[in-house]
This record gives sequence, structure tokens and C-alpha cells, in this order.
Amino acid sequence: MSKIVNEPKIKNPIIVAVREQLEHRALWMYLLCDEAAKKGLKAEDYAPDAIYRCGLYQGGELRKKAGGGDSLKGLRKTLFSKAAQWVFEMDIKNCDDDHLDIDFHYCPLVKAWQKQGCTDEEISRLCDHAMCGDRGIGASFGCELDLPKTIARGDDVCQIRYIRREKK
Repeated sequence: MSKIVNEPKIKNPIIVAVREQLEHRALWMYLLCDEAAKKGLKAEDYAPDAIYRCGLYQGGELRKKAGGGDSLKGLRKTLFSKAAQWVFEMDIKNCDDDHLDIDFHYCPLVKAWQKQGCTDEEISRLCDHAMCGDRGIGASFGCELDLPKTIARGDDVCQIRYIRREKK
């Protein structure tokens, strides 16, 4: 029996439609990894690096939109908009130049993997790979990403913590 609880509270049709697009992205990721495994490739040998590269690219674009600086206030403004907060049912806990703490109470990616019948272990592994994109975004802002809790590991929340460990 799964220990992962991942049910949305916000049911607005527009938010549901956006979630379905994110689920589709997660479905692609799952199917690519599954097909590669059938051919003898291990996802951990390619997926984290590829997804990290995607995050670096996205982070660079977000920095441009935020005015070119590396303040996490810019990341919050560009990536974690009000619409994104509704989609992931987020609470912004703290945000300054060097810290961005967000709690996610729902994850459309996890929902997609649940719909595919993935085991809790598979969901946790897919989440670890997917979060490499967020790590790349953080690196673009000169920060690291900590994940004390994740829905994919059976926690009640995903705690996303961007932290600048050293000042420039």
C-alpha cells in the first residue's frame, strides 16, 4: 500500500488544466525512463544530468527576466508566481536575497506517476531526477537546493529550500 498522499484542495478548472499539462510532462519523463530501462539503460546514468542542464537553461532565462541579478527575490517573482502557487498549493515561508523557503502541498508530477501505477520507490526516484531541474535553477542563481521533506517520499509536504551558502 502506498504511503504517498497527494490530493489537491484547489479544484478550479483552469488550475486543473495547468496541472494536466505538468502531469503530461511527468508522463513523458516516466515513459522515456521506462523505455530506456527496457533497453538496459539506467535512468540515473543520464536523467539527472539532462534534467540539470534543462534547469540551468531555465534558470538563466529566469535570471534575465528578473533583471540579471542572483537575488532569490527575483526567482520567487519569476518562477513562483501566484498562478504557480495555486497549481502546487504552495506557501512561501521565507524569501530574501539568499533564502527562499516554500512548502508545496500538492504535486502534479507525483500524481502523474501515481496514475501510471508507479511504486512509492519509483515515484521517489523519479522525483529525485525531476528535482535536478530545480537544482540547476538554483545553481543559476548561485544557490543550492535542500529538500528536507518531499511528497514523493511520503511526507505531507515538499519543503523546497534554496540557500546561498557563500556570499560572493
